[in-house]
Amino acid sequence: MEDTSSGIPPTPSEDASPQQTTPRDAAYWARLISTLKASDAPAGVVALNVDGRRVVGPLQGFGQMWQKTYWAPLRGAAVTPALVIETWKAEFPAFWPKGNRFYEPLTGIAPGEVALLTLTMPAAIQLSTGVLVLYADDESFTLMTPQGHVLAGWITFSAFEADGTTIAQAQLLIRGNDPLYEIGLRLGGHRQEDRFWEHTLTALAARFGVNAPVQRRVICLDPRLQWSRAGNVWQNAAVRTTLYTLTKPVRWIRRTG
Repeated sequence: MEDTSSGIPPTPSEDASPQQTTPRDAAYWARLISTLKASDAPAGVVALNVDGRRVVGPLQGFGQMWQKTYWAPLRGAAVTPALVIETWKAEFPAFWPKGNRFYEPLTGIAPGEVALLTLTMPAAIQLSTGVLVLYADDESFTLMTPQGHVLAGWITFSAFEADGTTIAQAQLLIRGNDPLYEIGLRLGGHRQEDRFWEHTLTALAARFGVNAPVQRRVICLDPRLQWSRAGNVWQNAAVRTTLYTLTKPVRWIRRTG
């Protein structure tokens, strides 16, 4: 795996960025909401740590702020950026590492939809959370995290052309959401995050018959901790998921008693 942390990755044109000040079309953006609601939870999947939560950006997180960019050049593949994003949206869960689940809404990855997640943390801890589809068009889409998620921020997935080659890219702007998560990120969580998205982009490239070396660029934009956000720990989804799992027998007894 090539690490190009000292280089500058190719980037899409400003017109293709979902983070521009003025959106090209309001239909591509999620409508303003106060709290999340997962309306299409699959059978047996609980919207734990999602319903009633607010989305949070990097300014609401606790830990250091990072911009992480992972990209894979799809050399030799006759694919357009639009086809890459169409495939990525339609088959998004298939590209994730084993042990992690993405339960996409019935309408797919579309602005304003809420998807549920089950993530495998270090020590095989399961975490139930979700994401909001903040933005989605033909060549990019952005997912934003809720309160209690490991990360506070958003992830933008895009595809664009550079020097005649289509590039698939994932870019994160994130902080650890609370002190416990920040400790975990420093003790191996960041490496796990790198492997997660490198696996995803490798699998996406393979979908188009390409064995692409995934490259990355990691920048610490703010090394400070935001101690005013230390209270985020009360919404920690890993802790709440663990407690929910441990009390499952109690809930079963109450239902049958």
